[in-house]
Amino acid sequence: MNDSPTPPTAATPGLLNRRRILGLGAATALGAGITTALWRGRPEPQAPEPVAGLWDMQWTRPDGSDLAMRAFRGKPLLINFWATWCPPCVEELPLIDAFFKENSPNGWQVLALAVDKADRVNAFLQHSPLSFPIGIAAMGGTELSRSLGNVSGALPFTVVLGSAGDVLQRKLGRVHPEDLRAWATLK
Repeated sequence: MNDSPTPPTAATPGLLNRRRILGLGAATALGAGITTALWRGRPEPQAPEPVAGLWDMQWTRPDGSDLAMRAFRGKPLLINFWATWCPPCVEELPLIDAFFKENSPNGWQVLALAVDKADRVNAFLQHSPLSFPIGIAAMGGTELSRSLGNVSGALPFTVVLGSAGDVLQRKLGRVHPEDLRAWATLK
């Protein structure tokens, strides 16, 4: 019989448990890191590009005349969806008007589609005239904005189309001067 204690070895139960715990922790951290990398690296869900038939659409202007979308084809276009009852929409319109005045000589176009009633838009324009074309899209404007990438259908919503008709930018919420400056460089 040997009364001497057994020296610790790699097979000692306490040491094995610590290694297993550390190994399990490392594996968990690695798995979490890979999952995070894959999650962040996945492409954002993309809304469909401009709707089929977009260039064939037509609206009524506040004065009752027709406004054909095909008139805007071939040049960069900022489309703004707004309503008179939407405070951020009303706040951004002077900025968009200034953008139009400054950039229309460079080929930029602006179209505001009112998700509103014609009489309200006319009353608004009486005290706040705008230089760019406005179409009355009524509630159909919400569906059109969704087809252009406004998943929630909220207002204001702005989409920038390039000369080829491709979507270059989308913005849900009020535009700011820095947005407009950046968009002016696109075509």
